[in-house]
Amino acid sequence: MQLGLIGFPLKNGFSKAYFENKFRELNMLDSRYENYPFENINEFKNLLENHSNLNGLSVTIPHKQNIIPNLNELDKTAEEIGAVNCIKITKNKNGETHLKGYNTDAFGFEQSLQNFLENEKPESAIVIGIGGAAKAVIYILKKLGIQVILVGRTSNQNKGKLAYEDLSENHFITSQLIVNCSPVGMHPNPENLVPIPYEFMNENHYCFDLIYNPDETRFLEECRLKGAKTKNGLEMLHAQAERAFEIWSE
Repeated sequence: MQLGLIGFPLKNGFSKAYFENKFRELNMLDSRYENYPFENINEFKNLLENHSNLNGLSVTIPHKQNIIPNLNELDKTAEEIGAVNCIKITKNKNGETHLKGYNTDAFGFEQSLQNFLENEKPESAIVIGIGGAAKAVIYILKKLGIQVILVGRTSNQNKGKLAYEDLSENHFITSQLIVNCSPVGMHPNPENLVPIPYEFMNENHYCFDLIYNPDETRFLEECRLKGAKTKNGLEMLHAQAERAFEIWSE
């Protein structure tokens, strides 16, 4: 099995280390997982031409959305979310390459969130960030019947998005779940803090950060100090990786 990761910049080695360890556990000695960093999505075609033996790819920032026009087919979930983080590469009888996109972020988030909330079900959630990961989070929250308040650096009333400074105490009273889908606070800039009003946070809140490096971002630290329950994105990352491996192995 020949796999890889596309994105830019590829700052961490989680995927490569994770799948190489999996290959060793399964005695898949001829399998490889490589990083393919590129910023311009136009380089994707060159990647496929130069690595014709690829069976699958993981997709990360900034390509989860702009990869879609380069694919032949989307899984139903990926199509509804509008973002892809996993590609299965096959060849038809004529030797032509077929690329099918999936979203395993949604699977990983749902599994990890339910473990976090246990039997609780918040009425509403504040979701920070507007990228491909946020799309998967919003998809799952709506699937679970949880209302979403989308927050970013700027407001957009047409898309129902608030700016950080628009958040009020009432938003935190009605929203028991806060999910950070932005890269703010991620290594190598762990000192950065998501600029929300933490004074409105308390022990009734569940705060989930998709970031896993560092283990506790400043966002999670501030939430914890206010009494909130916290969780990082490591379990979600493992779950989505396992689902991707199942897809590539089918």
